[in-house]
Amino acid sequence: MQLLKKMIHPDLASTEGRTFPRTTARGIILQGENILLMYTKHYNDYSFPGGGVDSKENLLEGLKRELMEETGAQNIQVLEPFGYIDEYRPHYKPEYDLVHMESYFYRCTASDEFLEPTLEDYEKNNGMQALWVNIFDALDHNRRVIENKEASMGFSILRETFVLEEIAKKYFPDKVNESA
Repeated sequence: MQLLKKMIHPDLASTEGRTFPRTTARGIILQGENILLMYTKHYNDYSFPGGGVDSKENLLEGLKRELMEETGAQNIQVLEPFGYIDEYRPHYKPEYDLVHMESYFYRCTASDEFLEPTLEDYEKNNGMQALWVNIFDALDHNRRVIENKEASMGFSILRETFVLEEIAKKYFPDKVNESA
């Protein structure tokens, strides 16, 4: 799969040390210019549905499970790999110096029928919800949050916004060129 970008958190002096490895799979589900994203009220941002792949799962199994849990999506079909982000960030647990996260993005489809999501408690507490949103509206929103350096802003918004930009360039090049 193609490396889209390597990201290193500005608080890290090095990518060496006691490293916690994390592998994630994230879905790109488009309907025209609308994209299925997770809006998180606590962070005031849009992100891709998906998350950590369990040790007993392969990437695609983890992707489908995460999409079903977070969005309630049914009949998920993986169309193609989109690319991955290689990311280093500080870890909050004292036994580790940093997290090395590889986030794999896949273009997917799902049926029009969605069941009730089964969010984890922290996701519910952060106000996460799956929404269909125009990709350019989501981009504008995330860019404003980044530009305003909102206090609630997490590092992941940089990854998510970068991938949204790459999707817009690939699937809506005429629209991207109009706004440039």
